[in-house]
Amino acid sequence: MTLPYAEPLVRREPQPRVIPEPPRVGEPGGEHCGLCDWLADFENSEHRPPLWHDDDWALCRATGVTIPGVVWLTSRSHHDSFADLPDRLAQSYGPVVARIERAILALGDIARVHVYRWGDGSAHFHVWFYPRPLGMLEAKREMLPLWADLLPEAPKEVVADAEAKIAAALAADN
Repeated sequence: MTLPYAEPLVRREPQPRVIPEPPRVGEPGGEHCGLCDWLADFENSEHRPPLWHDDDWALCRATGVTIPGVVWLTSRSHHDSFADLPDRLAQSYGPVVARIERAILALGDIARVHVYRWGDGSAHFHVWFYPRPLGMLEAKREMLPLWADLLPEAPKEVVADAEAKIAAALAADN
């Protein structure tokens, strides 16, 4: 495992637990889920539309992309996690993820596509796709998001080109 930090690293002690935890965006008592608003009417939004969508899912652009091809998938309806996805969405998840993975791999020079779901920021279901560049062995496994967070931002035209190719692949795969 190769961390994207210089030595020496110093182990920290965990902070005291916060119980009850503060509500997340989209939970009762938390901030309103703006993602729900955008997904309900993205055609009339000032924000860019998703790269691809169907009745159940929307594939969205990331911001501050350091590795072209980083995208995120969200449910169009408000659900928190796999545990509360309706059966129909849960059953369609695997095929949608496979299509997205194939589209990202088709960009070329991608060794693997990692799929992450953290779930601590928002109570609206979403997963992240991180392509590991071919040969970037220091970014294997859980190290990829750390490296992606520290790399310089990729040129906007390169990111836009990757997004266009992913969107075209998903549109052609319908």
